[in-house]
Amino acid sequence: MQEARLVDLDGLLGPHAVDGDLVDLFVERASLLAALGRMEDAKLAFIDVLRVLPTHFGALNEFGTFLTRIGAIAAACRVYAEAIGHHPDNPIAHVNLANLLLRASKYDEARSHYEAALECDPDNANAHQGLGAVLSDLGERAAARHHFAKGFRHHAISTLPYRGVKAPVALMQLVSSGGGNIPMASILDDSVFQISVVVADYLDPTSPLPVHDVILNTIGDADLCMPALRAARRLVKRTAVQVINDPRAIMTTGRVVNARRLRGIPALVTAETHSMRRAALAGPDGPAMIAKRGISFPLLLRSPGYHTGRHFVLVAEANGLAGAIARLPGDELLVIRYLDARGNDGNARKYRVMLIDGELFPLHLAISRDWKVHYFTSQTSENADHRREEAQFLEDMRGVLGHKAISALERVGQILGLDYAGVDFGINHNGDVLLFEANATMIVARPDLDDRFAYRHKAVDRIIEAVVRMIERKADIGRALMRG
Repeated sequence: MQEARLVDLDGLLGPHAVDGDLVDLFVERASLLAALGRMEDAKLAFIDVLRVLPTHFGALNEFGTFLTRIGAIAAACRVYAEAIGHHPDNPIAHVNLANLLLRASKYDEARSHYEAALECDPDNANAHQGLGAVLSDLGERAAARHHFAKGFRHHAISTLPYRGVKAPVALMQLVSSGGGNIPMASILDDSVFQISVVVADYLDPTSPLPVHDVILNTIGDADLCMPALRAARRLVKRTAVQVINDPRAIMTTGRVVNARRLRGIPALVTAETHSMRRAALAGPDGPAMIAKRGISFPLLLRSPGYHTGRHFVLVAEANGLAGAIARLPGDELLVIRYLDARGNDGNARKYRVMLIDGELFPLHLAISRDWKVHYFTSQTSENADHRREEAQFLEDMRGVLGHKAISALERVGQILGLDYAGVDFGINHNGDVLLFEANATMIVARPDLDDRFAYRHKAVDRIIEAVVRMIERKADIGRALMRG
């Protein structure tokens, strides 16, 4: 159908140059070229339109969407900003730019554009959803719930555009309104999957479900998303297809529960974790309460439901406890035993291994002088020795980690019982795994288009291919079940 439409447009537009009367058709043609995978032709087609009509909103917005799809995020942001400059009262470009800023954790900038969109259109559901996500990540969860309600009520199901030419895999993706979802944008190709996104905690239980061959539950944070997981658990009972990451399995992966149930695995050290009331911790008896639980300073404090190092601090001594608590949101805080992952060189190391369909896949190694090791804030990009060490891990995970560490990680995967999960960990001087976290909320991000990181592409591609194979296999089973 798309190819036939492109042929029609080529015939119609062939004799004409770009002009205002035909511009919408030229933009449609450029978008079709992208949908058919002709990316270079699509890029040139968009440029041809914008060279003649540089302020046309549809052309700018669709070009921004195209650039986002091919991973040119900085360029997409510039194009959306250009659209806003010429059309400040159109909420669409504000929302699209804000979505990219939110993805980059640029919360203040994202917030300003979501708010600008709502000034243009106070009922804009996408702007309310995005602003809710920003506020949730900033710890303003009561305000976030207000915007989530406005954004998702009556908008619990959305079907994304399908850009493929073959019959699609119909995928129903379950998400939570309040965050804590597994980022899957780098994995779910819209030329392969017809994706219907269902916000589980806002779905009317009497609403019909979208057409689907398989369910992918991307609600991943058991500490944050329990209401959504309960709703997802009820939803999956309504269908006979395969469910990837069953909500019941996710519900048992909270940090406190994991620290307890994974504790007995040979060659694995868990960080003892307790959930405690902020008010009690901040009082004069706070240090004594912690000591009664067998945790000593230095220790870690964390607000549950946050990731990528947000609202997560190290407290070196008891006299720093009250000040640390004051900087963290939430009525409940996690008190976590500090596991020292520093090597002989003084650097802390954090490995990430993905668990996909029962197999281990290395994803990355972050090395940093800081105790809080996060891949995108580590010194890997500036340090060639770190990149060489990471490359060795990606090429020979089993050789680098050793047999007993691999066995421990395999056992973690068996206990989690998830189809898609990740494990963040260090290795101590005895070769034991120091477990930082093990759950589903692990992003598989494609490396930057930077020659320094060329060695990472093969490992990431292997993971993405494994996830796609798993989804397609389970979709085949689902189609067979639905046929009876």
